[in-house]
Amino acid sequence: MSAELLEGAGVAQAIKDEVAAEVARLAERGLHKKEILVPGLATVIVGDDPASHIYVSSKVKTCQQLGLYSEKIELPANTTTAELLETVASLNARDEIDGILVQMPLPSQIDSTKVLNSIDPSKDVDGFHPVNVGRLALNEPGLRPCTPAGIIEMLDRSGIEISGARAVVLGRSRLVGLPLSLLLLHRNATVTVCHSRTKDLARVASEADILVAAIGRIGMVDAGYIKPGATVIDVGINKVTTISDLERFFGDDAGRRAAFEKRGYTLIGDVNPRGATEVAGHFTPVPGGVGPLTIAMLMKNTLSACTVRRGGP
Repeated sequence: MSAELLEGAGVAQAIKDEVAAEVARLAERGLHKKEILVPGLATVIVGDDPASHIYVSSKVKTCQQLGLYSEKIELPANTTTAELLETVASLNARDEIDGILVQMPLPSQIDSTKVLNSIDPSKDVDGFHPVNVGRLALNEPGLRPCTPAGIIEMLDRSGIEISGARAVVLGRSRLVGLPLSLLLLHRNATVTVCHSRTKDLARVASEADILVAAIGRIGMVDAGYIKPGATVIDVGINKVTTISDLERFFGDDAGRRAAFEKRGYTLIGDVNPRGATEVAGHFTPVPGGVGPLTIAMLMKNTLSACTVRRGGP
């Protein structure tokens, strides 16, 4: 058996195309009513972290491509919690801003929890506010975290049955593991959440029809963790920086070696692709699997926030 790859780019593009079409319809309706109705996303970034700036720039570019209004607010690295709270409060008060995203990580002097909790839940397009987490837990309407929601979209659009499936989620983080386990549960999967204290982890994982690896350990999940024919969703993003690890995880893969030699590293998830792809039925590669879905779902959340807050078609 050789696993069918679940490429995220196609799913992400389909979601973005749908968002763009809805944004265009909103604009058309606004013309008839002589009012401007454009979903607006404000992204706040503090400091000079290069990776964060690249990610924020990608969000701004995607907004522009899809017809959303985008605003980037850059604050210095020495910004205080109080100053950042003032910025968030001003965005909460602006009706043309439907989504507020504070880019993580924040500098150590800032109370991240206090900042995230200050965002108006109706504009919390990351889905991290306790109100939205509570709505998710109770399966009530609300904004869902982007990566977990994107994974559900991928499963649905790939024709993978969730209802009745045995799902095992490796990792219980607030970003992925916990919300994804709830989303799967609400779709009638039988869900087991594993963590560092789980006994006989490989045995538990190998019972899964849908196995999600979001545990943050480079290539930890090997073929012994995977039920034959299972769908394996790899959320991890790690760097392979040594020749020995390159050969251990990718063997004589010429493409991976070329990437390694060009950049000094190559990316891998929490799943060891050697052997795993021979056991699984479906498999998300790293890179190119889950990654593209996050920004697409951010755009979808911003559109949803706009239509709920300001009325939509």
